[in-house]
Amino acid sequence: MKELIFAGGWMMIPLILCSILAVAICIERFWTLRKANIAPKHLLAQVWVWIKNNQLDGSRLKELRKDSHLGSILAAGLINSKHGREIMKESIEQAAAQSIHEMERFLTALGTIAAVTPLMGLLGTVLGMIKVFTEIMAQGSGNAGVLAGGISEALVTTAAGLMVAIPALICFRVFQRRIDEIVVFMEQEAVKLVDVLHGDREVTDTPEAK
Repeated sequence: MKELIFAGGWMMIPLILCSILAVAICIERFWTLRKANIAPKHLLAQVWVWIKNNQLDGSRLKELRKDSHLGSILAAGLINSKHGREIMKESIEQAAAQSIHEMERFLTALGTIAAVTPLMGLLGTVLGMIKVFTEIMAQGSGNAGVLAGGISEALVTTAAGLMVAIPALICFRVFQRRIDEIVVFMEQEAVKLVDVLHGDREVTDTPEAK
């Protein structure tokens, strides 16, 4: 492994740093973007139990807001429910926008790594080929060791760039898909809450809280 890193030249340093950053982001996002942590399945049912039993007070709302992203969205709607349907929906949308922004944290950096590292590998390839042609001009084509070293440097950086970019791009797409699914679920739950509180929906499809 050391031989490959040294063969790639100085361009391997930023590639290694990008790989470390990508791994750190992926681990952090895999841990953070858990649906059970962001949007618990039975949270809306629990909220309805509180409402039905007249247990929804300030402490419950504070607990709900701290529970999860979905909890903060539902709490924002509940706090403004008495001001009418439109105000309630606006407050939910604002809370949802904040939650989506937090869920997408570091994804821009991960996408940038996926896009830039192949170009960094290509730059290493170009530099390696420049080195090869410079040695050919200086010593002729008879020194096979020098030529092989330059070509090796070019190939190693290209491979390293792709090895970083491909997993980073896959994880980026996976995280985007997971966020989209969570957002759709939270939107459905918020719409149910609005409809129930303003009399547009009966609470017959809401399961009992567990």
